[in-house]
Amino acid sequence: MSSAVVTALEHLREGCFQRSLCLIVAATSIASGLEVGYEHYKGSYSNPVMYTPVVLSGALAAAGLSGMLSRLAARTLLRWVSVITLVDGVIGFFFHVRGIARKPGGWGLPVTNIVMGPPIFAPLLFGTSAYLGLMASYLRREEDLDRPAQHLTEWFEPQSSDWRMNLRHGRFQKHLSAVTVLWAFFSGVEALYSHYKTNFRYKAQWTPVLLTPLLMAAGVGAMKSRRIANTALPAVAALALADGAAGFCYHARGIVRRPGGIKKPLYNILYGPPVFAPLLFAACGFLGLVASLLRREKK
Repeated sequence: MSSAVVTALEHLREGCFQRSLCLIVAATSIASGLEVGYEHYKGSYSNPVMYTPVVLSGALAAAGLSGMLSRLAARTLLRWVSVITLVDGVIGFFFHVRGIARKPGGWGLPVTNIVMGPPIFAPLLFGTSAYLGLMASYLRREEDLDRPAQHLTEWFEPQSSDWRMNLRHGRFQKHLSAVTVLWAFFSGVEALYSHYKTNFRYKAQWTPVLLTPLLMAAGVGAMKSRRIANTALPAVAALALADGAAGFCYHARGIVRRPGGIKKPLYNILYGPPVFAPLLFAACGFLGLVASLLRREKK
């Protein structure tokens, strides 16, 4: 194993990867912002609240970049923008539930109206980047790993189980495994009814649906067993990450194959397969991989 990989793993295990995670937050928030932007464009922004995730995704991307450059920005700006974005995702979830209830038949026709109505879990998945941003705001910087003062602080610190202390020192494996389970469920349901709309035309459309329960089971097992967290979880999470990346390529290909192809990019992106949706499933795999590399919480 190369020294660079060993160093990266050590940073992860010690909770010293704030800069790296801030950069990931910025990139994922841009992708999710573009996704929600054109989905709400289809709805003609009929409700002013539909603008909030678009604005917040830009704010979160800027906060992520600021956090990468500044420790203070990571602990203040990124933290509060992440909290506001998470709250916005919860509010959006209730608006989507209400939108389904207002369709003809309401919840009396649950399958039809969930499939044809607003994507019920999409606002919660939008919060993935915000959750990572909140987590990043409590981590330590990469350069803190080699500071003698940091080692002395950890040596003399009380054996505290406070969640903030656990985050700062990379001890949140069970917590992140639980988050992986939750987000995998949301993403898997979204993939299920999105692909159901096209009658599972391609066999590859079954893969995220089949991988979802496997990833959830591995996440639950990782919460209870260190061995599962170090074996089954990274294996299934890597498959989910690869499947999401492959799904992104399939969706991009689907857009290119529409009438007009790349000559009508905006129209075909709007009405073709959601190009960034598979990356949300890949993000679940990413969470699982990170969880497998962390240390377990102090009891």
